[in-house]
Amino acid sequence: MKKQIKTMITAFRDGFQSVYGARVFTEDFLPAVEAAVAAGLNHFEVGGGARFQSLYFYCNEDAFDMMDAVRKTAGPSAELQTLARGINVVGLESQPRDIIKLHAKLFKKHGITSIRNFDALNDVNNLIYSGKCIHEAGLKHEVCITLMELPPGATGAHTSDFYIEVLKKILDAHIPFYSICFKDASGTAVPSKVYDTIKKARKLLGNGTHLSFHTHETAGISILCYKAALEAGVDQIDLSMAPVSGGTCQPDIATMWHALRGTEYELGVDIKKILEAEEVFKECMSDYFLPPEAQKVEPLIPFSPMPGGALTTNTQMMRDNNILHRYNEVAAAMSEVVERGGFGTSVTPVSQFYFQQAFNNVFFGPWKKIAEGYGKMVLGYFGKTPAPPDPEIVRLAGEQLNLEPTDRSPIDINDEDPSKGIKAAKKTLREEGLAVTEENIFITATCKEKGIAYLKGEGKIGVRKKTEEDTQKEREASPKFTKSSTYVITVNEMDHEVSLSNGQIIVNGIPYQIKVRERAAEEKNTPVVSDTDGKAGEREVVQRAVNLSPSKSQDSGKSRVSNRPDGKGNLVEAPLPGILLRIVADEGSKVSEGDVLFIIESMKMETEIYASANGYIKDISAKPGDQIKTGDVLAIITA
Repeated sequence: MKKQIKTMITAFRDGFQSVYGARVFTEDFLPAVEAAVAAGLNHFEVGGGARFQSLYFYCNEDAFDMMDAVRKTAGPSAELQTLARGINVVGLESQPRDIIKLHAKLFKKHGITSIRNFDALNDVNNLIYSGKCIHEAGLKHEVCITLMELPPGATGAHTSDFYIEVLKKILDAHIPFYSICFKDASGTAVPSKVYDTIKKARKLLGNGTHLSFHTHETAGISILCYKAALEAGVDQIDLSMAPVSGGTCQPDIATMWHALRGTEYELGVDIKKILEAEEVFKECMSDYFLPPEAQKVEPLIPFSPMPGGALTTNTQMMRDNNILHRYNEVAAAMSEVVERGGFGTSVTPVSQFYFQQAFNNVFFGPWKKIAEGYGKMVLGYFGKTPAPPDPEIVRLAGEQLNLEPTDRSPIDINDEDPSKGIKAAKKTLREEGLAVTEENIFITATCKEKGIAYLKGEGKIGVRKKTEEDTQKEREASPKFTKSSTYVITVNEMDHEVSLSNGQIIVNGIPYQIKVRERAAEEKNTPVVSDTDGKAGEREVVQRAVNLSPSKSQDSGKSRVSNRPDGKGNLVEAPLPGILLRIVADEGSKVSEGDVLFIIESMKMETEIYASANGYIKDISAKPGDQIKTGDVLAIITA
């Protein structure tokens, strides 16, 4: 008799995160949930991870409403699971005890059955309280051990013996759980290590403990790893559904069904019904832009381990900021960042810390700007890293962040932080004139300014679709091309989908109005930038030398500053693209060199823009929430 393998369908959380950067409207995928249930599937991952914040950041939707809608669609008997990041719950920032407890309470309230809970550093101390809260809220707690392969040539933790020691610490801490998951978010752990780890775990735990294994196809070895896990004694594997399967996500359930034919294992599904459900899902997602990088195996991932969910999240943000052509540079810089950072597992939030630091090393110069999350990690503010970080990086982080290394419990530090927790969130809500509900408190604590913007009705839409409704009239009014063609253009080894249609050029799903003409001889030395905001015509850009002025005691907070062409003051320019998060200096206020004027959010990092001279702020040209580009003039400093 064949052994039936349990499955969890990740399509509606990890699938969305790994393919669309987690940017999916709820109403668009509910028919696929209904079809999946009709096909006999009953266990779904539906939220948490990046699919909490992303609904407020990019979809202008409420994640709690989404959970309610999925529960209503899936029915009362479906097992709905979400993903939690230990004491970070559903964000990049760690939280105090009251928010961790509130997380479990609210997810239970909004229809969730179980929570898979991990710590990216494999610091068991970060799983004790969060696991207790999940269990006491009446949810099933699946505790995780996070896996990855180190870049070739690197050594430090991440052996099967290291993972078993983590498992023993979980058992010794008496953390309540119903299942243990070995989670490889980057898909880089080699099959032999997967086999050895799960085989040792099964021997330690006996046959009565439920074991799950999770991986991605990003490195092209997921089927091999799943078969190794099955042979070692795992009970459950995670699979996805087309069109969000393979590539950066989990393998497709139909692919795994095929791989198990003729073996002693089976999934126990009606493959015909599964394929019918996938057709419904494909139709649901047919107008979403499918990033090219989400659809393929990346053989360089083992050298720069990047989770599928982080890869497309970051490439989507780089698309937003028109810097995708530099992705390969950032990816190449990750290996050093991993090695010198203490070998935390490359899974959110640590994977984002790695990417942010690699990003800074590329855009600001090696180690000139320590990313806050990465710096706090090597200094001990997220717990103990698997191996000691490079002492030089610890020194730089301490100097740049003005923090001392610590071995205190992060949760104790957070409890003492007056800017965190329920009390601080209530204060913010009252100041903004918003209702003080438990849901609003949690949104405020985990999403900060963007959560408040959503609650005030000022949320932004950042969902990428192949066609945009708000540009349809412009397309119809635009001059028609005689031929519509789609091309894949490769720039610096990165593919970009480009098409010409209805008077527009569409690049990676974003439409731009264009007008093409031959440049006159007298224009040859004048740079011209085409408008991309839907207005026809061109605008000339005044050529000027840009002088980057240092701020404070290091280079990390540089702003781009240049003299006005008429000599009347200094232009304050954005040093990098992003979202203007806060305006610190008011119009007309007096500032001194080194004062913070603006804060930009780029790649989930906050970058301060400083004054390069003494004077008065004039002509602030942007408002919080505006998308800005490198070199955009934000204000003028006058004498």
